[in-house]
Amino acid sequence: MAGRIEIEAEKLVLNLLAGTEYELVDLEYVKERDWYLRIFIDKKDGVDLDDCQGVSRMIDDELEKSGLLKESYILEVSSPGIDRPLKKDRDFEREMGKQVDVTAYKKINGAREIIGRLSAFSADAITLDDSLIIPRAQIASVRLHIEF
Repeated sequence: MAGRIEIEAEKLVLNLLAGTEYELVDLEYVKERDWYLRIFIDKKDGVDLDDCQGVSRMIDDELEKSGLLKESYILEVSSPGIDRPLKKDRDFEREMGKQVDVTAYKKINGAREIIGRLSAFSADAITLDDSLIIPRAQIASVRLHIEF
């Protein structure tokens, strides 16, 4: 059920954000103690609380009209944060050329944690440092590398 709702909610949100300065980064519909619809947005100069509140009001009204969500839920709109995972092609495209941390399900070249410059991606794999090709099926997560 959650998968179908996520797909339909994503279509609705993408439609609402079209022509605005906001980008839908991720969306999840999960059952914890209650149902949560979490929407992560971004814009060129980053988002603040006012942005999240405004987008939340816009989305909440349309969700109510759509009747998509039958059970009660909590809507959360927030920034994905600096350590957000790269999941979709548009994430990889945006971060092309930057250092990333890749966590693999099993060791690749002797390590499960790999740091490298994202140099290419396809539907099946990502490439680090122009030479290390990692199949997406072997990747647990990819995040921007943060230097401390």
